[in-house]
Amino acid sequence: MPNVPDFDADVLTETETRLEKPPLYKVILHNDDFTTMEFVVYILQTVFRRSDAEAVVIMLKVHHEGVGVAGTYTYEVAQMKSEKAMSIARAHEYPLLCTVEEE
Repeated sequence: MPNVPDFDADVLTETETRLEKPPLYKVILHNDDFTTMEFVVYILQTVFRRSDAEAVVIMLKVHHEGVGVAGTYTYEVAQMKSEKAMSIARAHEYPLLCTVEEE
């Protein structure tokens, strides 16, 4: 009998691989007594790409409630945007505080 390969030994089983979405993180702006409302709107528009209306709504939330969510991103993006916003604020001599926390 000729040499017949054993096909059962060479069968590859297909495994299902699921990619999980990365966890998201919120960038939170904190109210202070020195950073102007106009500057917070500017930061929301330039760093977080918020429309004029969205920026004003978020700024008012920060002003009245003490904190407001500027945006939700992957960790690296949230961290980068938070640092960029605070860097711009420091350059303008504002003590704006941004924190990053898991959603």
